[in-house]
Amino acid sequence: MILIIFLVFSLFSFSHASVLDFCVADLAGPIGPAGYSCKKPSKVTADDFAYSGLAIAGNTSNIIKAAVTPAFDAQFPGVNGLGISAARLDLARGGVIPLHTHPGASELLVVIQGSILAGFISSDNSVYIKKLNKGDVMVFPQGLLHFQINAGGSSALAIVSFSSSNPGLQILDFALFKSNFPTPLIVETTFLDAALVKKLKGVLGGSG
Repeated sequence: MILIIFLVFSLFSFSHASVLDFCVADLAGPIGPAGYSCKKPSKVTADDFAYSGLAIAGNTSNIIKAAVTPAFDAQFPGVNGLGISAARLDLARGGVIPLHTHPGASELLVVIQGSILAGFISSDNSVYIKKLNKGDVMVFPQGLLHFQINAGGSSALAIVSFSSSNPGLQILDFALFKSNFPTPLIVETTFLDAALVKKLKGVLGGSG
């Protein structure tokens, strides 16, 4: 009898949950571990489910000669709660996206223009590297360190998708050398020479 009652309440719960077709992000509301709160359905419009920001090339005039233009929940409210998002990746000649990780999502990269050398490092320290050309696709499992480098003589363009509306990002070089992580601790934990650490901090703007 208890089992039957449990099943009835479970079915009711699933049925109730299925009524919510979407949860468009209320960017003016609070944000928590589960993402943004939902905009009132009466205020949702078709514009919430479309985004044109990826049509514009990113500014690659920076130290890495690359730009990432996100279409996450903060820019594209319609993806909130759907477990998906996208971004545009622009790589000028010599451009590189340094080793980084997305703690909250796996990534799928599609090359639209040019050639990109990409790869990731698994938790057993195996390295998987592949040169990708126009139309090629590569996947980067959630949480693993990975990179992308322009492998051609002209600019490269890719569109990436994520299995989260907000995948998160941490760039290894920036975490070490663009922060106030004390130099002596970096030396001890990475086995790098102190002079090199200070030089990299000077290039990237770190302190400590």
